[in-house]
Amino acid sequence: MLRSKIHGSLAAACLADALGAPTEELSRDQIRAAFGGYVTEFHAPLPGAPYAKGRAAAQITDDSSQMILLTRLLARTGAALSPDDMARLLIEWSKNENYFPHFAGPTTREAIARLERGEDPREVGRTGTIMTQGASNGAAMRVGPVGLFHHGDPESAVRTAFTTCVPSHNTPPGVAGAAAIAAAVARACTPGAEIVDIVRAAVDGARAGAELGRTEGRDVPGASVERRIERAVALAITARDDEHAIDLIAGEIGVGLPAAEAVPAALGFFVAAGGDPVRVARLAANAGGDSDTIGCMAAAIAGAYRGIEAIDEAAVAEVERANDLDLAALADELLAATRH
Repeated sequence: MLRSKIHGSLAAACLADALGAPTEELSRDQIRAAFGGYVTEFHAPLPGAPYAKGRAAAQITDDSSQMILLTRLLARTGAALSPDDMARLLIEWSKNENYFPHFAGPTTREAIARLERGEDPREVGRTGTIMTQGASNGAAMRVGPVGLFHHGDPESAVRTAFTTCVPSHNTPPGVAGAAAIAAAVARACTPGAEIVDIVRAAVDGARAGAELGRTEGRDVPGASVERRIERAVALAITARDDEHAIDLIAGEIGVGLPAAEAVPAALGFFVAAGGDPVRVARLAANAGGDSDTIGCMAAAIAGAYRGIEAIDEAAVAEVERANDLDLAALADELLAATRH
């Protein structure tokens, strides 16, 4: 069962990332006009797409490409993961021409530049300008494998999630977002876990992560990720259907780059979809905004909750072909590390 959950989480995250890449930064009306209605299949990004232009249908972005690197890193280091390991991961990722030039956000771009100059990763994530202050979703987007590694142990997932934030997103919102996703994935891996248990883990993780960012990182202004998760979930529960869920969550919570928008939206869509990884990927893709990132986070939770059996094999195969991936083998790597 655990292998199915690990494989499902990785596959769902990649699928949602690829599905949402062409709709990123578009409004709901623009999505409908550009792609002929509600998006359910992979599309090539539009020529004028701000980030994904030039990419092909079913290709992933920065979100799951960093997630894959983190999966491999955890398979090597396990719980011994350090901020220096994360710094090397970010620098390694920046050398890939398929991702860094297209997709790096302001926080990650600035952090990598400073890390390449040899600055201490423990200091880099604690400093920055108003545009690179570490309050974005750049750490939360990649953190799913931390929850998989610490399956059934949300508290340990939170602490390791914090480590992944140190070189780039060491602030209350940045850490809260990553901790919420990692804790939710860890809880979703527990046999018999219900959606309410997963949401509770996310809220607790956000609270603990915010405190870590405040005491061990750098305090910055920003809305409470914890409280906005609670609100997003409340909205999701009242939604009549998927379109109404998008309307409520995008309209009140937002679907933008800040961790305090993207992470709560991801949990809201997870609840609105009943934990179905394919449905949650479509919700995020059709909401626009930071659609690929929100989808990647939400689907990482849903894939861990439902397992690989809940995802269409043909869609996973299409993503694997488009990105030269073997997600089953990647799942096996991480599974082996959890047993040591």
